Amino acid sequence: MFTNLHSPLEKLDHPLLSQLWVKRDDLIDPYISGNKWRKLKYLLAAAQQAKKDHLVTFGGVYSNHLVATASAAARAGLKSTAFVRGEPVTNQMLLLCKLFGMKLIFTDRESYKNKPALFDAEFAQDANAFFIDEGGASAEAVQGCAELIPELPDDFDHIFCAAGTGTTAAGLLQGVLAQGLPTAVHVIPVLKGGAFITEEITRYTGPSSQLHVHTDYHFGGYAKTTEPLLIFMRDFISRHGMLIDPVYTAKLFFAIEDLALKGAIRKDSKILAVHTGGLLGIWGMQGKLDGITR
Repeated sequence: MFTNLHSPLEKLDHPLLSQLWVKRDDLIDPYISGNKWRKLKYLLAAAQQAKKDHLVTFGGVYSNHLVATASAAARAGLKSTAFVRGEPVTNQMLLLCKLFGMKLIFTDRESYKNKPALFDAEFAQDANAFFIDEGGASAEAVQGCAELIPELPDDFDHIFCAAGTGTTAAGLLQGVLAQGLPTAVHVIPVLKGGAFITEEITRYTGPSSQLHVHTDYHFGGYAKTTEPLLIFMRDFISRHGMLIDPVYTAKLFFAIEDLALKGAIRKDSKILAVHTGGLLGIWGMQGKLDGITR
């Protein structure tokens, strides 16, 4: 299941940046998409090594991580359960989870904050249950994401990725440092107050002058958008023929372009943007996107 990796490099014909490349992790798989594939790779191996056949995880109602975990579990012949943050709802993402056989437990937001307690309350007596944190955050996920770096040429000046938990970014930085590369790793937190991402990353990698966290591109917070961001997203997709999403990758590409305009990065630098997939999350913004595509 985790052997047929398809993640090509694609150079964008960008009006501002002469060397903007995209690592197309979004093409790895339609459901175990992008960084979710890399994060789950070693987590599933750990569950199978521990002889546990029931994956238990956490996420919101439009979580790509939930869809990915449900799909991965089904393919591996495992059971899956998710604690879903918020009131019971139905949507396209949760329908996919259920079709892949995932059991959903809707959980109030206060209880959701203590995930280990939720797991223990339901599954402490289940010897087959395997805990996977929200977004797959773990040392195993960092290990999987670090494997992206050896797939690249070693002459990139900058690598950019969007971040929710910082796990993918930690893997990228870990991979850069392990290869002894001088590449700068730039992280775009997609939630308000994203400075904590630095601590989350360095917990795995240690401090590094090659890490740069840019906290001004959250557009109001996690899963928040503004009309300028959505217009940027629409124009980017129509210009390049590459889907991006409003939660993560639209903010990523907006930040790259803005930092170049401000002179924070040279416009002739060799830049890599990691497309972390998660495109199914577009359904969560359908109403807003309809408003800027008429």
